[in-house]
Amino acid sequence: MELEKRSKFLKSLIQNKKTIEQQEQQQHFNNNVKVRACDMPLTLQNHAFRCACDLLDSMPSKNRDTKRLALTLKKEFDSTYGPAWHCIVGTSFGSYVTHSVGGFLYFSIDKVHILLFKTAVEPLHHS
Repeated sequence: MELEKRSKFLKSLIQNKKTIEQQEQQQHFNNNVKVRACDMPLTLQNHAFRCACDLLDSMPSKNRDTKRLALTLKKEFDSTYGPAWHCIVGTSFGSYVTHSVGGFLYFSIDKVHILLFKTAVEPLHHS
């Protein structure tokens, strides 16, 4: 019983530290970046934030090209971290996805929501 209490306490300390680190990292980009759900290392998160912020800043706010943003993020992550990245961008959408461990990030910048995730690549079996 005591061991379980200690384990829960340590787990909560680690989670609190991760949350604080994420908040500190986000402030380096744009105060409007909000992580909604995440299973991704901080370095990859920061890469996604930087790419998305840079691209959104280059677009007029009234006419943002969400398809271009999704394609750019997907290509950037495919070329940097290997294939099978997927990206959905919009102001209103639902999803249910399966992702590889460490390859999921759902965040928003202002009113634009971005879902970036990686799936496993299975080799083709020839008969």
